[in-house]
Amino acid sequence: MDFIGQANKRYNFEEKFRALLANTKHSVDYELKHGFISAPKGCYVQLEKKAQEYILNNIRASYSGKRGLISRIESFEEDTGKKLTLSNFLMHYHMDAREIYAKFSFSRLSVLAGVRDDFDETVEDVLTKSFSRIVAIDSRRWIEFLLEVLPKLMDVKYAEMSEVQIRMMRMFYITVWQKYIADFDDEEVLQNLMDLADSPIMLAELIELLQYLYDQIDFVDESMDIGFDCPLDVHCTYTARQILTAFDDEKVMAFREGVKWLPAKNTDVFFITLNKSDKDYSPTTMYNDYSINDTLFHWQSQSTTSDNSPTGQRYIHHKERGSNVVICVREFKNDAAGAAPYTLLGLCDFVKYEGSRPMNITWKLERAIPAKYLKKTNKLVV
Repeated sequence: MDFIGQANKRYNFEEKFRALLANTKHSVDYELKHGFISAPKGCYVQLEKKAQEYILNNIRASYSGKRGLISRIESFEEDTGKKLTLSNFLMHYHMDAREIYAKFSFSRLSVLAGVRDDFDETVEDVLTKSFSRIVAIDSRRWIEFLLEVLPKLMDVKYAEMSEVQIRMMRMFYITVWQKYIADFDDEEVLQNLMDLADSPIMLAELIELLQYLYDQIDFVDESMDIGFDCPLDVHCTYTARQILTAFDDEKVMAFREGVKWLPAKNTDVFFITLNKSDKDYSPTTMYNDYSINDTLFHWQSQSTTSDNSPTGQRYIHHKERGSNVVICVREFKNDAAGAAPYTLLGLCDFVKYEGSRPMNITWKLERAIPAKYLKKTNKLVV
């Protein structure tokens, strides 16, 4: 590629590079600065320093920043002949929704662009902050539930909900308000939900975003047979708090570690970050985790876990004892919208182990890892 010639200022370099990086959860800006770490295996992109600076300046002047987004929203209908909607905007510019929802709401950007009237809604600030978590939702079952319940929030009778619906509602609440619902009759809970119902602009954007996310789902998910009515689906994406809320863990806000034993559900949940940087992790937490193939996963326990400890013995003998082990993985700690969520790989069975403090355990997954995730989880493939 020759970047010496003066391209039109509106020429979109970001779109071209994103086509090479379809599976990254980072921005093109991040990929460019770090040497395109998410390029297809066996491929690389090498840029001279001046070319890199030129492209970075182009991207920053484009729609990836607030000013660029506002400019494109302002002229969208004139430039494209299409009606300005969130879906039309994202699809026309081949944008990842996280590029908007890392910091902004589409409604507020539209006001700043002068294409919609100003509004004042109580829930705007909290919902805008929660969009960075909502934008990762890709469970058909959960989105279908939310699309059904959100338009009629004022009339929902929580006492008549099924157990799985209650869990999905709790997952939604903790996603937005960052609190676990112990009681749906709690005055604060009811007020927050009422505020959302009384915010037509932001509620409409939330519903539009969820519909867009639903339409983008490109994989087949499966439910987990885990002994209770669990709202989580294998190969879908969730935050750690959403996952633990689905398991009825009322202490979800206190969770900080990478593993969680839930005695009430007789389940161990592993939260695994595959690519750990020294900046984010200490040497004692640089675990060696990767998929061996589409069903076998190598996992290294915490450095203090010995093979003869109660925890180590629970891992080894979980089948005989009737406990479950669930694996959740993410490629990096952060993505374009902030803290990265996890892909639920599902239930697994113990195969073998080596060592102690830490233990190196091989697990066999009940469901094979889809190809779109396998190249992220398998460090052995070049």
